[in-house]
Amino acid sequence: MSQRRRSRAAGSPPGDADPPPSPEKALPLRIRPWPALGSDRRVLALALAFRAANALLVRTYFNPDEHWQCLEVAHRVAFGYGHLTWEWKRGLRSYLHPLIFAALYKILALLRLDTPWFMVMAPRLLQSVFAAFGDLYLYKLSKRIFSVQVAQWTLFSQLVNWFMFFCITRTLSNSLETVLTVAGLHYWFTAIESSKGTSVVSKHQAASKQSHPSRKLALLIAALSCAIRPTSAVTWLYVGLLDFIQMKCKCRFVFLEVIPVGAIVLAVTTLLDWWMYGSQVIVPLNFLKFNLFSSGGDYYGTHVFHWYFTQGFPSMIWTFLPLAICGIVKSREWRISGLITWVLGVYSILGHKEFRFVLPVLPLALMFSGYCLAAMSQFKGKKLHEKRCLSRLQISVILLIITNIPMAFYMLLFHQRGTEDVMYYLSKEAHDGRVKSVLFLMPCHSTPYYSTLHYNIPMRFLDCTPSDSKGTLDESDRFLTSPSEFVGEVFGNLSSFSHIVLFESEERHVLHLLLRNSFLEVRRYFHSHFKVDRDLQSSVVVYSQRDVL
Repeated sequence: MSQRRRSRAAGSPPGDADPPPSPEKALPLRIRPWPALGSDRRVLALALAFRAANALLVRTYFNPDEHWQCLEVAHRVAFGYGHLTWEWKRGLRSYLHPLIFAALYKILALLRLDTPWFMVMAPRLLQSVFAAFGDLYLYKLSKRIFSVQVAQWTLFSQLVNWFMFFCITRTLSNSLETVLTVAGLHYWFTAIESSKGTSVVSKHQAASKQSHPSRKLALLIAALSCAIRPTSAVTWLYVGLLDFIQMKCKCRFVFLEVIPVGAIVLAVTTLLDWWMYGSQVIVPLNFLKFNLFSSGGDYYGTHVFHWYFTQGFPSMIWTFLPLAICGIVKSREWRISGLITWVLGVYSILGHKEFRFVLPVLPLALMFSGYCLAAMSQFKGKKLHEKRCLSRLQISVILLIITNIPMAFYMLLFHQRGTEDVMYYLSKEAHDGRVKSVLFLMPCHSTPYYSTLHYNIPMRFLDCTPSDSKGTLDESDRFLTSPSEFVGEVFGNLSSFSHIVLFESEERHVLHLLLRNSFLEVRRYFHSHFKVDRDLQSSVVVYSQRDVL
């Protein structure tokens, strides 16, 4: 690769004679958020401790997939019982991600640690380890592209950002995809860096014989990311094509690197899925057919095309947004900023949009925030003693902390916590023999399920499997439309259940049915101060039959 390409990788646009100076080297004095961080091991130690605390603080419910598409499946694999949603019956999901946590469950069972607390916290603690390595690789990526100082401010941004704190330790496939994306990009840019001297003929000849191992490792990580989330191909298509255009040995790259690595990972994951499904299922093909070609995801709601740019991503990056824009302009690192824009743009084409879908590019945007903070930390020693008021850097750091940390704690500890609390309560009651069967009269997948209860008793929730005929209401929608009539029509006598769980907003509609069937309120848990996408669900209520009390 040419020296011109090396310049672009470092943040300079094509044709610029004078690239912007690194914030590390521009001025003799600078401020670093963690001066003691001198090695990658110290960064990893900090990240591990921070993310472990982060995971232990999670008390709220964010997205059904963290339970129903991962832990519930893992629990079924490990213990033989658990609910598989309709996606698994259609072969839309790979077992690769749930099997990681199934192995964890098996270890807990062997050690006799499969208690209610460990069943809830252990998966998040395992994910916190993955998240910590994601923090480390973001630090290393920032250091490779920019400087140590930028890397330290990037780590600060990553740890302080409210959405990363809220989401990254949850067992969503998007969380692991984010870690793999950052790690893969680090190794990809390492390969680019190692090729900076290929303008010399002898070195070019040596490079043409064998590629840098970092690029093969990056391709392997990219393939694993796509196996877990097929839509991760959107990210790696951009990264690969951008370098492919400038490559001299294009055929070698495609036929000796991309295809072999991709084929091996695809073969292994496909055989794994065939074994777990018990039939010949090609998950990536089914996933893409349903979500891209048939717009099946639209069943769960759609947003306007500009939602990611105007609402979704700004809400995630929050008050770091002005700094990220500043960092993009100042650094002129168009490859990474182009990747962010590309991912947001492609996902905008799809009707169904969620915050978590674009989580993998949030750390990249925070890297530009780190660049801007590093640039603000530069000052001359003479001005240091003249300043009596707060500097721009100090004001920025204070504002970032007070606008992110309280929000992160509120979202982790309070917002939508009732559905987590109620399952933890039912789990303890079931293990003590006081729960025989449970009916959830609430929108589908509103709570965790067997993976938290960890007790094999009959349970029933309202189904929301997409119908082949448009306009057909599922059980969840029918219940919300007319709660009392639906319960009487579908369940009739409620005495077959020992416990019933429902939101306060629907409680008043079926209260007379509950009292008629000898149910009494036994617990009420706070859930939310404001509504999300339905009526205000301020609390979660548990009713139990009189003879069970």
